Amino acid sequence: MANPTPLTAAELQAHPEFKHVTWDLKPEKKESVAVANGRGGPINIAYEVHGHGDIHLVVSMRYRKWVMGLGAFKSAWQRQTKDFAHTQASKYTSLIFDNRGMGESDKPLARYSTSDMALDAIELLDHLGWTGRRQCHIIGISMGGMISQEIAIRIPSRIASLSLVSTAPRLVNTVGFVENIRNRINLFIPRHIDEQLTRVKYNLFTADWCNAPDEHEYTVKSFPTNGDRMMASEITKRNNTAQFTRRGFLLQIIAAGWHHKSDAQLKQIGDEVGRERIMVVHGTNDNMITFPHGPMLLKGLGGEEGGVTKKFIDGQGHMLPAEMRKEFNGWIEDLVRRGEELNSKS
Repeated sequence: MANPTPLTAAELQAHPEFKHVTWDLKPEKKESVAVANGRGGPINIAYEVHGHGDIHLVVSMRYRKWVMGLGAFKSAWQRQTKDFAHTQASKYTSLIFDNRGMGESDKPLARYSTSDMALDAIELLDHLGWTGRRQCHIIGISMGGMISQEIAIRIPSRIASLSLVSTAPRLVNTVGFVENIRNRINLFIPRHIDEQLTRVKYNLFTADWCNAPDEHEYTVKSFPTNGDRMMASEITKRNNTAQFTRRGFLLQIIAAGWHHKSDAQLKQIGDEVGRERIMVVHGTNDNMITFPHGPMLLKGLGGEEGGVTKKFIDGQGHMLPAEMRKEFNGWIEDLVRRGEELNSKS
């Protein structure tokens, strides 16, 4: 059976569901906080808090902090935001935010680094009063996973669990010199929007999932395929030229490209956060941060034999939280539960 023909950019924008690809999830709190005073700031970081767990849940440390990756808005976590902080709003409180350079946050012209972005996030946690021992469950994907490593090495005693998804301790060339150069050049070659969307789609998601019928909740009408929905979201982001800028995107690329955590630093994270509180998730067919980075990260943290949870998924790509929504949520819940149990024993 032939694969369905993907909708063009024009067809996606004419689809009745296009205006609803970003779900209307009402936060408990939505504002910006100025950070980085004395570090090139102030820089305003936009954030939302979802969920309304009572004081006991706050005291018992049911916080989650979702750290998004390169070139993405905080709304890219909308599936998990809904599943944890809306469907289970009395149990979980979730924090999502736009990293500097993207979305509703400021986009200063400066050298960005994952360490500075981590300090931005820590100042945001301080602002919210999320400063208790083993209080925060941190989940980071891609560049967000790099930022999460930087958070972990700075405030390990405040972390109840640490989930590092489709990320790397440092970027190494795993595809050969010529292909590596070609891939970098391709980032900057102008292409028709439909060709751009095809490249984005198959770099982030697996072909089988993209070609499958749209499995998501819808307001008016589902899209023909999962891939069509994902690319409708991509167009929505790109159409918002105030929030998605070429400058901000390139500055974030620099931050991710220069991220570096040595094996000694990874060991420190494992020692101080606690390996039984850490999970490493990676797909073997990840086209953005290739699979060898996953085992590199796992080994540096102390390995599965040291207590780190390993989820290496055969055939999966970069965006596991979207493609494996139910399974991924289950992994997060299991690790959070373990973190809470460890808290009760300490």
